[in-house]
Amino acid sequence: MSTQELPLSGVRVVEMTHMVMGPTCGMILAQLGAEVIKVEPPSGDKTRDLGGMGTAFFPLFNRGKRSVLLDFTKPDDRATMDRLLASADVFLENFRDGQLEKQGLGADELRRRHPHLIVCGHKGFLSGPYEHRPALDEVVQMMSGLAAMTGTQEKPQRVGSSANDIMGGMFGVISILAALYQKRGAKAADKTGADIRIGLFENCLFLVAQHMVEFEMTGNRPRSMPEREHAWPIYDIFETQGGERIFIGVVTEGHWQSFCREFGMQEFLDDPGLRTTTDRILARSKILPRVAEIIRGWNAAELSAVLDRLNICFSPINRPEDLFDDPHVLRPGGLVNNFDANGAPFRVPALPIEWNGANIGEGLKVPVLGADTEAVRAELKAEEFPATAKTAARLA
Repeated sequence: MSTQELPLSGVRVVEMTHMVMGPTCGMILAQLGAEVIKVEPPSGDKTRDLGGMGTAFFPLFNRGKRSVLLDFTKPDDRATMDRLLASADVFLENFRDGQLEKQGLGADELRRRHPHLIVCGHKGFLSGPYEHRPALDEVVQMMSGLAAMTGTQEKPQRVGSSANDIMGGMFGVISILAALYQKRGAKAADKTGADIRIGLFENCLFLVAQHMVEFEMTGNRPRSMPEREHAWPIYDIFETQGGERIFIGVVTEGHWQSFCREFGMQEFLDDPGLRTTTDRILARSKILPRVAEIIRGWNAAELSAVLDRLNICFSPINRPEDLFDDPHVLRPGGLVNNFDANGAPFRVPALPIEWNGANIGEGLKVPVLGADTEAVRAELKAEEFPATAKTAARLA
């Protein structure tokens, strides 16, 4: 799919972000067709050089962007930044409050100089007592109770990805799309921008809201995932023949009936004490050993085929690297080929949507530091009419 066919074609985004949350927002906007210009200091985004679990941060979250190197100690570079913002629809940042004011890019100054601009700040916290604090994904998972729900209160465990950072970027995209939509429907004189703030901590609150509301409605302390009361009689991990493990979830009456018949557990169907789902949940101590015994006699592949035929939920217990061999992940468009800053190819899951039946994200490149600086300067000089009129024309 060409960039011109994508929904945000013609939208310009100027990005000054680092790490994961802000760059995720820019990366998704770029994949949806926006021109995303990443402004980096002379030393580059610090995540360019991360190793270990941070190795993927820069290439993954900065694909499809242009890189412009600006040194704000130089008046010419500050002027270039001002022209960039004048030409842009959106400005992304994720600095601590007060940091951008030192560069003349504080919210009040931006509203005065560029009233058309949609400014989206990705922060640790929304406005309130904690707004001054920095935050990390792990910090907010501990604060919000998500770590205690994933592990236990005694042994809290963070989720195994940068889930809140990524979700914060997604909320940034949602908010920006809403602001663009609002501008599109406004009268020409009212096409002002928006001041958007995304909070990492509040993202995590959104994730644990189901547990908060459970307590609010029942007064019962929510149990963590390892301690939870099951809502179904079979919702567990079992070991198959050869030691492979599989998760099976029998969650409807029809599933229960077909599962018991298929695997020779007629005694459960005939038991008057197992007529209802509640009866079966209370009898898990009797049911699960019998199910485990049967599953141990099955080859994992053959068992999976039977469960698939019965339309029962199941899954192997995968690791991330296993997914490069998964037939669904390997379907046409499931993985896209991208290129790092050195030109080396790497595979990455496509954006998890299909647009008119097509996948998005093929062929994206990670920018070399400052590779687009001179080209962008030349484009800014070549603009033929004021940016505010240009923006209005694009969004009319």
